Amino acid sequence: MDFMSLIWIFILLTALQPMFQKKLQEAMRQRKIDEIQKKRGSRVIVLVHRQETMSFLGFPLIRYIDVQDSEQVLRVIDSTDDDTPIDFVVHTPGGMVLAAVQISRALRKHKADVRVLVPHYAMSGGTLIALAADEIVMNRHAVLGPVDPQLGMQAPQAAASILAAVAQKNVKDVDDATLINADLAKKAIAQVKGDATTLLASHMDQAEAEKVADKLASGIWTHDYPISAEEAKEMGLPISTDMPTEVMDLMRLYPQPTNKQGGVEYLPRKHA
Repeated sequence: MDFMSLIWIFILLTALQPMFQKKLQEAMRQRKIDEIQKKRGSRVIVLVHRQETMSFLGFPLIRYIDVQDSEQVLRVIDSTDDDTPIDFVVHTPGGMVLAAVQISRALRKHKADVRVLVPHYAMSGGTLIALAADEIVMNRHAVLGPVDPQLGMQAPQAAASILAAVAQKNVKDVDDATLINADLAKKAIAQVKGDATTLLASHMDQAEAEKVADKLASGIWTHDYPISAEEAKEMGLPISTDMPTEVMDLMRLYPQPTNKQGGVEYLPRKHA
């Protein structure tokens, strides 16, 4: 075999390496999911959006909850036996309200126990999904987020902020487009608040559910406000911090894309 043939073989192997690595990671994830299912006696569903890009006060997203996610999740829920608990692992910055609401409603209607597990964060639509759970299991450092709706695709604006801005002006000084957005903002907040109340009312009384839903959906925080396990528990959410180690191990099998170099380095812990 001549030198040029070796070069071409090397180029071919280099080109195929990412595909082989991806297939290997998929196989490792499937084995880990199967391990968790057998240990917990549940159906495990994983919703992980690893390619997140966050701005300072919002979430311009590369990966997010969309209708493709909801279609796949609904199929899995429908195919799960009524007496089989569901463990839903969620790691997401949020996404489409439509998709998140569909998933949360389907989870709420499942007859067996539903547990939503949050290894790192489940913001916005991820939190809306978590509200459907009988138990929300959070890593002790994990966070949830507000579910207040954001309007617009390119540069999302908080619905609550649109209403606040319009309220400070005389209606005669506000253009029609802004008034239309304000009307949409009012409806969007009412819709999300209603869905959140319905989900929460399954594990707290109606008045308390309305109070918590208002806090999460009315825009009292910025959209990326991190709600800790302690704060979520104080609100009355069914929080546990008993996160299975197998779930944290599973998250290691969802690495950041290779073109996004992390800034964290450390040595493995040494055992005595």
